[in-house]
Amino acid sequence: MQHNEANSGEDDLIRLLLKRQSELNSLLEITRAINKNTATPVLIQMFEVICQNYLHMGKLRFLIEDEGVFVCISKYGGQTEPTYELYKACLLLKKFREAIPVSGHKNGILSQYDYYIPIYQKNKPVAFALIGDFKSPEEMVSNDLNFMQTLINVILVALENRKLFKQQLQSERFQREMELASDVQNMLIPVRMHKDEHIEIDARYLPHQNIGGDYFDFIRINDHEYIWCIADVSGKGISAALLMANFQASLRAWVTVEPELTNIIDRLNDIVLKNTKGEKFITLFLARYNQQTRKLNYINAGHNPSIMFCDGEAVPLKLGTTMIGAFDDLPFLNEGEVDVEPNTLIFNYTDGLMDHEPDVSKQWNDDKLVNCVIKNGKLPPIDFNQAILDHLNKAIKAKPIDDITLLTLKIF
Repeated sequence: MQHNEANSGEDDLIRLLLKRQSELNSLLEITRAINKNTATPVLIQMFEVICQNYLHMGKLRFLIEDEGVFVCISKYGGQTEPTYELYKACLLLKKFREAIPVSGHKNGILSQYDYYIPIYQKNKPVAFALIGDFKSPEEMVSNDLNFMQTLINVILVALENRKLFKQQLQSERFQREMELASDVQNMLIPVRMHKDEHIEIDARYLPHQNIGGDYFDFIRINDHEYIWCIADVSGKGISAALLMANFQASLRAWVTVEPELTNIIDRLNDIVLKNTKGEKFITLFLARYNQQTRKLNYINAGHNPSIMFCDGEAVPLKLGTTMIGAFDDLPFLNEGEVDVEPNTLIFNYTDGLMDHEPDVSKQWNDDKLVNCVIKNGKLPPIDFNQAILDHLNKAIKAKPIDDITLLTLKIF
């Protein structure tokens, strides 16, 4: 019975992860259409298809603010109401900033719907949505409403971007994109500190311009094994953030069912290539550690080599393959395996740590980083990361040109 319950729990987790991946794939499709400058009516049609077929919303009214006036840009299902009457009804709920049920509301229009979803920017209402005939399972209602809000935000950003482009306000458009992408990325960042009897972890993320393509994760997969990953997605902005989100969902889904790192990397390569058509790529370091055998297996896919420090010696972990998403079939794929001694420190980082402008290679390079690891490798991860950043601030009088992510583990 316990075995069956465990299998059922695993099945539920996989279903949830695959649902998350489907959501992110929908966002990627919308983003691709935005990047191709697809006409607004087609974007709205895509939005409606997702609402009807994926979120199972039988009725929708979607109003946005345009030059001080609210207009209904999407509507289907039920008897159509005048836009002004819809707007007046929504004003009755102006004190609410989150999605709320309205099926029992005394207002005749609101009572015909299940939920009201407001979108505010800087304390100003910019959009309202009313949804009805909502067939989402009870346990997924909150998830689906949150996804709906994200979807609306993507559409709003796209429409606003086109408006700003026409007005030659490129800088404001860029900021909007960064804010949305930052929201997406903040959903993905795991706990940055962790400590138990076997391992201690500290992570730092220093974005260069609000949002970038850096990603890290730490996943315990059973009682004695865990996996971690650090990755860098090419590009910036919404497309990079959504690709990173899709990558996270794919990684978390596969590590729960696939024990071989080489197979996971092959699967991830296929997924990234399918989603980006070779236009973007990801470098990553993926590792699995077994507390019982003290074996560390890893694959470095075109990423800066992680550094393993123990007993005064620092060893770069280089075995692996090329970046993923660039080739239909990876030209080579090697898995590294090392024994981990007690009190070993493993330092993972992205290339932003090494890239500065102007050229500072004489002051800061791979050899100097290794020396810095050796000097500070006995420190706890939180102090080690701070020592690395302090060294950068003191020794290098130049600003980084990319995001910096540090993920440091100490294995006891």
